[in-house]
Amino acid sequence: MKFIYETMYILRPDLNDEAIDAAIEKYQSLLRDNGAEIIETQHRGKRRLAYEITKHREGVYIQMNYTGDGSQIAGMERAMRISTEVIRYLTVKQEVPKVEEVEAVAAEA
Repeated sequence: MKFIYETMYILRPDLNDEAIDAAIEKYQSLLRDNGAEIIETQHRGKRRLAYEITKHREGVYIQMNYTGDGSQIAGMERAMRISTEVIRYLTVKQEVPKVEEVEAVAAEA
């Protein structure tokens, strides 16, 4: 069964544009090679962090939305954990409303 997932990760701020693009492609291909389908990837740019992470005050935020059965996540997160370019990551499973709920909301409108 396929679910929708969202992974937000933060890359080191000192990476150049080519290194950022290579990192994005690396994690997308890890997912694709294991059967996930990329829906959307957003490069959210360099932002100030709420607190210092491994001596960094800024980071480059990347958001990936994709579908899969969940088995793809472990391999991608393992690659992120051992990578020197990723300073933080988080994956969440998106809640998909049931058809009945969508129809009930539409009927009320």
